[in-house]
Amino acid sequence: MSATAIPHDGGQAPHDGGQAGIDRIASAFASSGKRAALMPYLMGGFPTLDESAKIGQACVAAGADLLELGVPYSDPLADGPVIHEAGTRALAAGASLAGVLEVARTLAPSVPVVLMCYANMVFAPGAEAFVERLAQSGASGLIVPDLPLEEAPPVLEACDAHGLALVPLVAPTTPPERLARIGERARGFLYTVSVVGTTGERAALSDRFAEVVSRAKASTAAPVALGFGISTPEHALQAAQAGADGVIVGTRLVRAAAESADPAGAVGEVVGELAAALAA
Repeated sequence: MSATAIPHDGGQAPHDGGQAGIDRIASAFASSGKRAALMPYLMGGFPTLDESAKIGQACVAAGADLLELGVPYSDPLADGPVIHEAGTRALAAGASLAGVLEVARTLAPSVPVVLMCYANMVFAPGAEAFVERLAQSGASGLIVPDLPLEEAPPVLEACDAHGLALVPLVAPTTPPERLARIGERARGFLYTVSVVGTTGERAALSDRFAEVVSRAKASTAAPVALGFGISTPEHALQAAQAGADGVIVGTRLVRAAAESADPAGAVGEVVGELAAALAA
């Protein structure tokens, strides 16, 4: 069975009217109409919960095919300074997991929403309880950047039972054998980190794209989405030309939200430029 065709055979019915989240993600990649599906990242609760929902809606209106929705956390190991600061400000403003799940509930009817959070937030209440809450929000999947392959089985089992995609990450430094094991278990898509390090904008990336994407695609039957450091329309197009099935953009959009008096408008404008670059 393909890694993108996990049956919804147990647990609570999906919130979106019957279609499992994992299937919604597959449909989004298949029907984007772009060279690669576009997946903007937004920080839940930044600048406020209401504003973050508006930013997500602006992304959809501008051409997003999926959304990655971050949960603010006090020790975000994978995040660079821009996203880290946004999370700190969101927490100071009172953002919580419950509030971010309400943002997911608002956005999920429009596009698949994939929640990004850290492992402690999943294991503190228990994987099953956490994933059940996530499913009830209408989200389609979950990204946990600090969840090692060896500790993933209970989270993967809970996500499979609820029809959600547990999306793993691989890096340029992931050894081949481990890459194959991760790729085999990928659900929804394989989040492929383009560079070593944390999230953030980089000036030049395209010389690594082809190698990184090729390794990832050889390891999995799931779509490969490239992220970390992609910040311009040129980067997005280069990622698609390198064979990426999806492009994830985060820091550039969070910075746009932070620097504008109209966060949703500013982010929507950037997403529109990225979508235009990826137009088939």
